[in-house]
Amino acid sequence: MRWPSCCSWAKGPVLVLLSLALGVTGCERPPGSGPPATSSAPAAAADGSGPILIGHFASMTGSEATWGVSTDAGIRLAIKEQNAAGGVRGRLLKVITYDNRGKQQESATAVTRLITQDKVVAVLGEVASSRSIAGGQVAQRFGVPMITPSSTNPRVTEIGDMIFRVCFIDPFQGYVCAKFARGEPLRAARAATLYNRAQAYSTGLNDFFKKTFVELGGTIVTEQAYGDGDTDFSAQLANIRDAAPDVIFIPGYYTEVINIAVQARRLGITQPLLGGDGWDAEDLKNAGSALDDCYFSNHYSHEEQRPVVQEFVRRYQAEYGKVPDGMAATGYDAARILIDAMQRAPSLSGKDLAAAIAATKDFPGVTGIITIDAQRNARKPAVILKLKDGKPSYFATIEPPDQGG
Repeated sequence: MRWPSCCSWAKGPVLVLLSLALGVTGCERPPGSGPPATSSAPAAAADGSGPILIGHFASMTGSEATWGVSTDAGIRLAIKEQNAAGGVRGRLLKVITYDNRGKQQESATAVTRLITQDKVVAVLGEVASSRSIAGGQVAQRFGVPMITPSSTNPRVTEIGDMIFRVCFIDPFQGYVCAKFARGEPLRAARAATLYNRAQAYSTGLNDFFKKTFVELGGTIVTEQAYGDGDTDFSAQLANIRDAAPDVIFIPGYYTEVINIAVQARRLGITQPLLGGDGWDAEDLKNAGSALDDCYFSNHYSHEEQRPVVQEFVRRYQAEYGKVPDGMAATGYDAARILIDAMQRAPSLSGKDLAAAIAATKDFPGVTGIITIDAQRNARKPAVILKLKDGKPSYFATIEPPDQGG
């Protein structure tokens, strides 16, 4: 993605102001650093005049920046398309994106500013569950709806009635990975797990995988853990090698998985590695052949032939010159579901908008047919992707258990 030359990545949570409604892209500086580089739009949240402001907080810089950049691109595409169609309620839409630099505290700070200073009607974000929890607590406290595109830990929407998601949750993702591990082509009877004990996402997905794998007749032969910032996994991998599993489940982020895969192969571990949507990133190519014939669950595949998927891929490629990943797709769906709710809600007040989001049913999303359930989670299928030379390709679709899975 190309950013305008006016933008320099500063050291605070506020980094990017996307003036999509007016066809202008500008940048805003961190609090206390002087006037913004471009004048901001009137903060007209629900008074019927000016653009409708939507907030987005994301990791636009830092080790997981690819997620924030992709999600932001998907959101911007949805907003651009809606503005070309006339906007919502006769008003254009405008997105303000703040960078949290991959930090929980800066997520809370960013959401606070979006709500109290920018007066956004709703918030989109984050990818990482721990950061969505931090931001979601703020949104709930102020009564402003928030939709996370791809945070899968159940605790996110348990915050309260203002917090929603358009992705599946980890109990289902753990089921998907365990069912796939037990079936073809892996037919694994023995599994090892290696997870990040400091991540809500990783610990939750690890627990759900273990539970389902055992319920399906498998055995967990060893469970190994590491911490944030760890780069040497040799001790844990040696224990896994000695336990002789058929598959190794690694519910971490791509930043960790690359190193783990390379080190595993150096230690003579040849078993396939399996993971969740936290693997989804172009950077997997940096693992070389270490991830060949490995698999991960994700929200969608650009190879799916559903018309809504192929239209999205075509428009995204025309806009950005690249194939959209899963985070771009969930960002696009989150924005579209918010837009749909804005059109149906009697007003843009927090309660009315939240009620409209909660009523979403059978929405034709890029990542599947989306229905928001009573816990404000999305019921939808997951896909399994297979890796070769760092590139994922579609392998299978797995439905929720009561829908033929």
